[in-house]
Amino acid sequence: QVQLVESGGGLVQAGGSLRLSCAASGRTFSRLSMGWFRQAPGKDREFVAAIRWDDGSTYYADSVKGRYTVSRDNAKNTVYLQMNSLKPEDTAVYYCTADRNPVTARPNDYWGQGTQVTVSS
Repeated sequence: QVQLVESGGGLVQAGGSLRLSCAASGRTFSRLSMGWFRQAPGKDREFVAAIRWDDGSTYYADSVKGRYTVSRDNAKNTVYLQMNSLKPEDTAVYYCTADRNPVTARPNDYWGQGTQVTVSS
């Protein structure tokens, strides 16, 4: 079992930045592919970004490409999502995910509780 705890959400003005963190425990972190999904009010949950554990490849949704960066620190068992140039449409609950599959671009075995990100116009 893997436990995931997100932090770093909050309220920010459009054009601003936030960095989300997700601390993992319960399994060897370096062998987990990690990801971020989000769900806006009234919308389906959608993929945001992911980073594989085998070669560190990263993947992004088109809507965040060039603005978001996913990274990981295996020594700290933590994955990060740096979000720049935020837009009101980025407002959502952001979920951290983990997966034992080394080649998945959509990690989804385990889910955190989510952290709210609100971008004001």
